[in-house]
This record gives sequence, structure tokens and C-alpha cells, in this order.
Amino acid sequence: MKSLKEQHNILADAHEQIKIIEHGKNGDFFLVPFQQKLEAANLFPLKPTQIEIFQVNIGKMCNQSCRHCHVDAGPDRKEMMNIETMQQCIEVLKQNPQLKTIDITGGAPEMNTSFRWFVQQISSLNRHIIVRCNLTIILANKKYYDLPEFYKQHKVEVVSSLPFYTQDRTDRQRGNGVFDDSIKALKMLNNVGYGKEESKLILNLVYNPAGAFLPASQSSLEKEFKQSLKSKFDIEFNNLYVITNMPISRYLDYLLNSGNYEKYMQKLTDAYNSSAAENVMCRNTISVGWNGFLYDCDFNQMLELKVSNSNKHIGNFNADELNKRDILIGQHCYGCTAGSGSSCGGAVI
Repeated sequence: MKSLKEQHNILADAHEQIKIIEHGKNGDFFLVPFQQKLEAANLFPLKPTQIEIFQVNIGKMCNQSCRHCHVDAGPDRKEMMNIETMQQCIEVLKQNPQLKTIDITGGAPEMNTSFRWFVQQISSLNRHIIVRCNLTIILANKKYYDLPEFYKQHKVEVVSSLPFYTQDRTDRQRGNGVFDDSIKALKMLNNVGYGKEESKLILNLVYNPAGAFLPASQSSLEKEFKQSLKSKFDIEFNNLYVITNMPISRYLDYLLNSGNYEKYMQKLTDAYNSSAAENVMCRNTISVGWNGFLYDCDFNQMLELKVSNSNKHIGNFNADELNKRDILIGQHCYGCTAGSGSSCGGAVI
């Protein structure tokens, strides 16, 4: 558990990031307010459609420290969801059958010592489970070697980041040796049936751009990934999710340090798509932080922007109130509404 001083520093960092995103590094950068874009499309205030996806971040500890990580996850992070908070999540799921999909994320969620218990409890409720696995965790320690079988047993949908289908681009973004370990882990998942057409075991990959640019077409990149991974490594997967990098945390640091911040924000703004805004993930998703606080999305969670209604913790979960709330927005929301849109499930249109 973080000390009060550490918690204060986290909040201060989040508020500083919000200030930069809204006004630029020196307070003199101006973009059309995101609210103005929503007003023009009759979408403000932004409201939920119906909460169906229950996304839970069960810890920020990770065996990797990726350059683009909006969670700022890594081996030194100590924030972990405890079993009491997990039990509160389970009670919410029991009382709210409309929450059909449970999306478990981190960090590397598998590093939480109660991870398997949590998956088993959710599986007993007959819900669709997604686990965001970074692949290399499977090979990080022998205690993780059986994860593919564990996922198969509980019919978990596995969603894994693979920045590119070549070693150079992947290792530059995620660290030396990551590509080779990712390929080994993908083969282990394929060996138990994941990604196979005849199987119902879903394996989806995630692509994030390595620089200060927007991703290419999701469908065209998926074809490239499938052809290359099949021909070179005999690896199969179901879908490729293309996700736009959000200008927060480590990626914001990269933009500022490389002098690309203003250009990138302008690219996001110029590519704004009102159809994408209609389908943003915060309209059907609620995000639960490692300490049980509720957020409109995973990105707002990293900026410490808790939901706008009075019940801000999983212990006071009220689906009716949450479905009526105003979703908190900011300039970072351009990241989800550029081009074909972006969500934890890839392009939205």
C-alpha cells in the first residue's frame, strides 16, 4: 500500500499531466476543446449507453517497462489489488448480470498472487473473461509456464501486445529479447489451441505505433501480421487490435522529450471523427483501479479522474447511477476519436 506522501505525489503527477495535455508544456499551446467537438455532434455531455464491460486493473507490477506504457507499469511498482477488493468485485458481478465481459489488466495481471483465484471465481459465474497478457510473463518464471493451460481451462480470451512482427521494432519498444520470448509464448498458446480457426480459444494481438504517428488501417495491418507470423514462425491468432497511443504517462514523456508533443496533439485533433466519438469505449465500460476506485476508462484511471457521481468506489457500486453519469472528458480523449477510433478492443468503426 502506498504511503500518504506517495499517494499525494501520484496525484500531483496526474494533475501535472492533465495540465500539460490541456495547455501544452508552457501553457501556451491551444487546441479546439474536446467538449466543443462533442457539442457540435450533439454528444455533450457524453453519457453511457449501457455498462457491459467490467475492466479491472489488478496491479501495476510488470516484468517489463515498455516505452509506450500508459500505466507506467514495471518491476518496481508495488500497487496490487488485495483479495478484499477482488471479493467486492465478485459481489458486484453477482448482483449485476448485465456485466457480461470482465477484462483483467495490469501491469502484468498474472503477477498478482490472487490472480488465479480471481479468474476462477469469475469463471464460476459463467462470464466472458479477457486477460491482457504481455506474453513474456509466461516465460519469466517456471510458476507461469502453465498459464496457457490455465487460460484454456477457464476459456479465457487472451489479448497480447506485439508491437510488430519483426524483432527490431518490437525490441526497440519493449526491450531486448522481448520479441523472441513473445514468439515462444505465442507458440505455447497455439500448442494448446489458442488462435486456431477450429478452436473456440481466442488469441488477439495488439499493435501500438512505435513513434509519434497514428496507426495504419487495422484490417491491412492484421493481414500483414497474419501472413508474416504464419510464414516465418507458423503462428496463428484471431484478430489484431490497433490502438492509438494515448498522450499520457511514459508516452507523454516521450512526446515532450522528443519535441513531438504539439505535432502529435495536432494530428489527433485533425483526425477527429465524430462517428468514433459515438462509439468510444467509456460508453459501455467501467474501469476499476487496483485500489477499488471507479473510472470512466483505463486512461482516466491513470490520470486519477474518478467517475463524476458520488459513489466512486467498488464498495458502493450502483449500476443505475453509473449509467446516468456524465463521463469525464479532456484533451486526451482525442486519442480515442482520431481516424477509425481507438479502444481496448482496437478500432471502433
